[in-house]
Amino acid sequence: MYPQGRHPTPLQSGQPFKFSILEICDRIKEEFQFLQAQYHSLKLECEKLASEKTEMQRHYVMYYEMSYGLNIEMHKQAEIVKRLSGICAQIIPFLTQEHQQQVLQAVERAKQVTVGELNSLIGQQQLQPLSHHAPPVPLTPRPAGLVGGSATGLLALSGALAAQAQLAAVAKEDRTGVEAEGSRGEWASVSPSPPESVVEEERPSGLGGNGKQRAEEKDLSGPYESDEDKSDYNLVVDEVSAPQPPPALTSGLGGRELGGLVPEQVVGYLGCWEAQRQRGVLVFPSLWSGWDGGGMGQGEGKKGEPRTPQMAFESHPHLRGSSISSSLPTIPGGKPAYSFHVSADGQMQPVPFPSDALVGAGIPRHARQLHTLAHGEVVCAVTISGSTQHVYTGGKGCVKVWDVGQPGAKTPVAQLDCLNRDNYIRSCKLLPDGRSLIVGGEASTLSIWDLAAPTPRIKAELTSSAPACYALAVSPDAKVCFSCCSDGNIVVWDLQNQTMVRQFQGHTDGASCIDISDYGTRLWTGGLDNTVRCWDLREGRQLQQHDFSSQIFSLGHCPNQDWLAVGMESSNVEILHVRKPEKYQLHLHESCVLSLKFASCGRWFVSTGKDNLLNAWRTPYGASIFQSKESSSVLSCDISGNNKYIVTGSGDKKATVYEVVY
Repeated sequence: MYPQGRHPTPLQSGQPFKFSILEICDRIKEEFQFLQAQYHSLKLECEKLASEKTEMQRHYVMYYEMSYGLNIEMHKQAEIVKRLSGICAQIIPFLTQEHQQQVLQAVERAKQVTVGELNSLIGQQQLQPLSHHAPPVPLTPRPAGLVGGSATGLLALSGALAAQAQLAAVAKEDRTGVEAEGSRGEWASVSPSPPESVVEEERPSGLGGNGKQRAEEKDLSGPYESDEDKSDYNLVVDEVSAPQPPPALTSGLGGRELGGLVPEQVVGYLGCWEAQRQRGVLVFPSLWSGWDGGGMGQGEGKKGEPRTPQMAFESHPHLRGSSISSSLPTIPGGKPAYSFHVSADGQMQPVPFPSDALVGAGIPRHARQLHTLAHGEVVCAVTISGSTQHVYTGGKGCVKVWDVGQPGAKTPVAQLDCLNRDNYIRSCKLLPDGRSLIVGGEASTLSIWDLAAPTPRIKAELTSSAPACYALAVSPDAKVCFSCCSDGNIVVWDLQNQTMVRQFQGHTDGASCIDISDYGTRLWTGGLDNTVRCWDLREGRQLQQHDFSSQIFSLGHCPNQDWLAVGMESSNVEILHVRKPEKYQLHLHESCVLSLKFASCGRWFVSTGKDNLLNAWRTPYGASIFQSKESSSVLSCDISGNNKYIVTGSGDKKATVYEVVY
């Protein structure tokens, strides 16, 4: 191409510089190497930024959950302050003039407490030995309500949470001055409404016979009161070094401890599953399970001793006087009232039960325990088939099938592996024909199982954008399924085509429970945004909204009457008339009401709670038919279609089958 021996001519002015092919290749190679080095440098920067982004997201989720927990606590403490202010306003006129001046001065002083003074007070409380007879601390009626109210005081959070229970105890002494000998180390409850005030059950001397011993044990073991409680409570996801939860929060409402609920665990039940998974804590079971230490039953032994069998089936628990505070309003006969009628103007009156409240066709007399099903994991969901006498129990990663039609020891006849191994089942529902089972839980996928096959198998999966499903419902014609999602949406699924057909949007927090009424034309949902909503399934719109002061954990619609039962975090069960401004409030539970189910006849229903109780109620006024005390929190329940059996799932890794006796 170029003549041999040709010498390059000198570059003339204005003449462009010419490169040889080799020089161009070398230049391109240098440019490539430079770009490659720059690429590696940028890649390292990108990876560094990605790791920083992940860390920031983790911190964001953590602080968001903390702020959410503080917000919840703030609302509860504000409610306490409001209630206490009302009590003070009612009591002050009955005091002498001198005492009135003293009380008014103390109240004014309490209103002027600053965050710095509060932190100083908490520090002093932590330095003092924890004793029930600690010297009175000034200005305590207000600080107990200021802990949650100061959302900006995050730096004082750990100290405030650690000393809050003791502050509340001392505040109770200063506020009333009449219950110094009554509680033996446990602070009496400050209830949202007078009838809800209950006295905590006395605990065995080996587990906190006095306040000092209980406090020292909590210092040693964190929010757990025994090794068994700790294992059930934390539910670590197979990691060697799982992070320890923060100090226990104390529930303001009702004066009942939320059992070491930390802010992230409160929010975890509301929806941040992935964030919880990263820290190695599964939230829903830890929220409810292992609650033996929170409310010791009669059959529970000291630490390290086996529990004796529980046989607490009371046909008339409302006749008990020991577990209900004597300060509650009473009904004729001098017995404390637990059922109240709330009129349209908000007036509450104790309900005088009719003579046939606990008798008549279709009203049970009591229930007896038939079987104990050792599932092996916390049982978060149960359902029972009346036709085949099979019970389905949902735990971690699987649903186990039990044949309860035959006597003797029970072992599962099948195991349906659902979701992931470490994800908990939150709801399982049988289709009306009993041939298919729908399972949902800590995953974005619902599984539909074919139970009629020789070996149960998955025949379809439904996937949504929400990270978790809290509850399921199936239409009476078995054509449509409804799932309550952790993002607050209600997803409507076509079961024949396995497709999503609609979403109901309205809940601002996770939708936690669901039921169908009016022959499948209306849908009722409860949420962690403290609302119950009614949806028209034909028109696809919201018809009603009922606002509450507490999160909604369970609900059920009476099959043949216009009554809706709502189980709440505040321990109340409220029975609403869906067409009139009328309702009843029931106050036998002592902690969160976790599940609720109506009998198909509509004349009675059952509710279960974190207080280990199974309560059976008369529709609608709530006369207590019978009550059973289990050994741990009762997370779920179901009633067979023929109303002959009740099944419950609990935090001590078992399900219990009861026979209803008429």
